[in-house]
This record gives sequence, structure tokens and C-alpha cells, in this order.
Amino acid sequence: MKHLLLLPAVICGLVSPALVAAHPHIFVDTGFTLGFDEDNQLVEIKVTWQYDEFYSLLITEDLFLDKDGDGQLTPDERQRLIGFDTNWDEGFNGDLEIRAGGQLLDLSGPMQADTDLIEGRIVSTHMRKIEPPVPMQDGPFSIKAFDPSYYTAYEIKLPVTLSDHLQGLCLLERIEPDIAGGLALMKAQLLRLNADADLEENDIPLMGGEFATEILVTCPAS
Repeated sequence: MKHLLLLPAVICGLVSPALVAAHPHIFVDTGFTLGFDEDNQLVEIKVTWQYDEFYSLLITEDLFLDKDGDGQLTPDERQRLIGFDTNWDEGFNGDLEIRAGGQLLDLSGPMQADTDLIEGRIVSTHMRKIEPPVPMQDGPFSIKAFDPSYYTAYEIKLPVTLSDHLQGLCLLERIEPDIAGGLALMKAQLLRLNADADLEENDIPLMGGEFATEILVTCPAS
């Protein structure tokens, strides 16, 4: 996803002001733990977000945390920070899409939120339930973390793991986006439009999903 930092400079002369403004302001290192039950059904996913230093500083200052500047929170400060990023508007998908065999799965809202400040960076975790659970044979499972507007940039740099009893049995594949191909397609689409054209009405994709890294999980039964 680091390559995406070049996008605004590449296409700024071709797009409307709304799309030019779509560049990341928040950078989040991301990781996942997929939870399977004893029947090998995917039942939950734990999401870990590690925010960049600058955004972490803004949040801690806004909430009046870590006043002594030692990079550590007191128990009370940590409690006040927990859940700052999981108070979602109705309909928000948590910037996460999971598919099984190509079908988009339904996820619960965030549960069991936890947050801490570690070496100057906010690390936040929460759980999402898969509703209903999905048998392993309905895989492979595809995971993408992205903000459609690309205001927040998610990079899957933290571990992606499975339930203990499946460790070493499933193949985890990282599929990087086709940046060059995506840019070429977007450029061709944009050249057909007037400067004030509505992008959504003309089926111009938002950048986040088109350029998101995909994690593909393939297990023996799938």
C-alpha cells in the first residue's frame, strides 16, 4: 500500500477535486486472527490496528492522555482510550471485507474492544463475529482491509494467524494489488469524463478497494 502514496501526484491533473482530496491522512498497520470452532467453521475474526505515531499523538493529546509524556498510559487513561475507534455509525463495515468462495460475509459490530499505547503508537483490537458461521469447505476466504475513500490507509504488516488447531494446515497467500494496471484503467475512465462529472454515477471506483492488499486463506477442506 505504500505505493499508493504516489496516486495523488500521478492523477491530480485528470480528476475532480473530490478525488484529488482522497489521499491518506491516517496510516494503520493491520493484522488478523481468524477463529474457527471445533467443527472448523469460521466464527470470528480479531482485528488489530496499530496507528501511526502522528495520529496516535493527536488522539492522546485530544483525550488529555499521557500527560507526563513517558509513552505509557495509567490504568485510568487506558480505560478512557478503549473504544475510541469502535463507536461506529450504523451501516459502517469497519473498513473490512471478508468473502468465502467469492460471497461477501456478514460481520457483527465490534466486540471486546481493547486499546493501549505502545512505544508511542496506539494499538487497538476488537472482535467481529461471522454471522452465520461459515464451514471451511465454503472457502477459500478472502480478507481485505480498506477505506473506500482512502482517507485511512491500511497496510497488512502485522501477523495474520488462525486458530491453534489449524496452524500450519492452511495456506495464507498475500496478493498485492495491480497498481500499474489499476492506474491505467482509472486514467482511461477519467479521460472520458468532464471535470465536473460525478464519479459514482459514471462507475469510477474509489481508490481504497481497487488498491487494497488481499489475504487469501485456503485450507485443506476448501
